[in-house]
Amino acid sequence: MNNSKRTIVSRRARPAKDPLSHEEIIKTAYSLIKEEGMSGMTMRKIAKALDTGPSSLYVYVKNVQELNAYVMDYALGQLQLPPYDEGSWKTRLFGALDAYFKLLHAQPGLAELSLTTLSVGTNSFRLIEYILTALHEAGISSRSAAWGVDLFLFYVSSVVFEKSTWEMHGTTHLTSIKDTFMSLDPAQFPMIAAMNHEMFSGDTGSRERFHWGLEVILQGLLQMKHESSMGEP
Repeated sequence: MNNSKRTIVSRRARPAKDPLSHEEIIKTAYSLIKEEGMSGMTMRKIAKALDTGPSSLYVYVKNVQELNAYVMDYALGQLQLPPYDEGSWKTRLFGALDAYFKLLHAQPGLAELSLTTLSVGTNSFRLIEYILTALHEAGISSRSAAWGVDLFLFYVSSVVFEKSTWEMHGTTHLTSIKDTFMSLDPAQFPMIAAMNHEMFSGDTGSRERFHWGLEVILQGLLQMKHESSMGEP
């Protein structure tokens, strides 16, 4: 066979790959979780996207857990918190939690990531600091405020994760669940039967049920403050 006309391309002539770096790994992992959800957050997939081997990544991150924490903090860099001088402490608090809700809901993989990852980094600390400042302004004790941050963030993440799961399965799945509740025997489950409508109520557009939950957590923290001032345990 005559290969005299074949063009031989030297490996030196190929475009050089971007150098591997901690920042590039995090950005790539973040892009994958936006596209594929948590299933995209594997060392193998990240390495493939970067045209390298999985072992190369461990030079920059110790393990998957550390990678997850970095990715979550990177995502929180997009979070727009209300200015500190805008409105009351409660308006700012709920505004921050609303913004957190929207960020997680826009990229469903982040909701699942936030439930399984203890994020540490400047952006994560910025959100925690913001919530603690609002709770401190409300007069809530240090311990209640510290524990309250966990409650608020876990609540938001779990609500978004559930909502995203329903949306992924479609309305048919939710309708089936509602029908199951409606078909329960009132004699065996009288309370459920009596409250069937309320079980699935709440305006989804205004996130009425979500805000109700935020209010319940907040009122619990405020009640603890009241009990402490009264000298109760």
